[in-house]
Amino acid sequence: MRATWAPDGDVWNLGFRLDAEDSITGTVTDGQAVRMATNSCRVRLPRVLPDVHADLLALAAWSVVAPWTARRVVFDRPVSRGFAAALEQGFGVEAGPVGETPRSGSRLAISYSGGADSVAVAAMLPDAPLVHFQRVPHHRVPNRWTHYRSDVLARLASRTGREVAIVKSDLEFTLSEPRPGYPEHHAVAVGALLLADGLDLGGLAFGYELGSRWLGGGRYVHRYTPHNPMWSPGGRWGRLFAAAGLPMVLPVGGVSEAVTMRLALASPLRDQVRWCLRGDGGPCGVCGKCLYKELIQAAIERRPMRTAITAARPVAAKWQKPPPYGGQEMIEYGCAHVPGIETTPFARAAEYLRATRESTAWLEHCYRPAVEEVPDPWRKQVADFMAGEVGFMTESEARRVESWGQRT
Repeated sequence: MRATWAPDGDVWNLGFRLDAEDSITGTVTDGQAVRMATNSCRVRLPRVLPDVHADLLALAAWSVVAPWTARRVVFDRPVSRGFAAALEQGFGVEAGPVGETPRSGSRLAISYSGGADSVAVAAMLPDAPLVHFQRVPHHRVPNRWTHYRSDVLARLASRTGREVAIVKSDLEFTLSEPRPGYPEHHAVAVGALLLADGLDLGGLAFGYELGSRWLGGGRYVHRYTPHNPMWSPGGRWGRLFAAAGLPMVLPVGGVSEAVTMRLALASPLRDQVRWCLRGDGGPCGVCGKCLYKELIQAAIERRPMRTAITAARPVAAKWQKPPPYGGQEMIEYGCAHVPGIETTPFARAAEYLRATRESTAWLEHCYRPAVEEVPDPWRKQVADFMAGEVGFMTESEARRVESWGQRT
């Protein structure tokens, strides 16, 4: 693979060319099969940059081209020896040329989507700048996801009253299958990577919570995963970000979505919280994500669900089948705390899971090892917040995390 960045004012153009051993079909770190649609993408920054460190450019490019790279990647400028070593050790890919000195910074920024998880991080770190990624159409690829309202999400981010940089990119359209999306989940950080020198960034915070960090999350695996290759500091992506002088920070990595939603809806940014990717004036109320988040919100508010979605709708089909479920810990929590769950699309799931308030109490507290892996400059701030606003798990509650996936 050969990757080249070409700046043009505030737009950075990435072009990439496959080597003979590469393929237009590949696999993301979490196992999803993806197919390449085009070999270029653009990133529009909020201002013109004088230059960007080679390691940052290489990491940004790698987050796009990784699924289709077989044995080697050649960047258009020399990277540091440490970055090349982290890429080879983590991904088995030879990187070059080598010759740049390492970089560093002092500030922490937040990769801010506007969903409850990233809003909770913003509430925890009120002085951190926000970097928002906005999907825009690609000039060479038809937009098959016109219902995705990235403009609404960006508008909400701009109204936070915080220091915010909105980065626009068409990189998600480098995929043709299964649909437009990040080639690797870490590509959401492309804007923050390009801006890192100008913002003096020495860390980047993400809103990945307990399920994503420690319990496998989604389609990945359904078990306790301390060495999660996507989001653990010692995983291959964690080591690569650190080698670029921008370690990944997961301030809410020890708490569940019930906690992040509670924190987000109690924060000054409550009116800017938006997890639905559709709709204009508000959440659409008919997509699968709206259904899932309504379950969690109803659970933390201890009220019946407010949804017109029935069990017969396709978006509810997965909850009519036996577990395991993606995000199962939150389905258990919702089923245990929502009054009248037997009249909702989660009735069958509730029968299968038989969760109770006692069996899900651990999901209201913080898993301490997640705080211990926050880098030193920000660990105390995160620990103090968790101690004061959430509380830490008992030993028996922590065992629920560490035995996840072992239960029958």
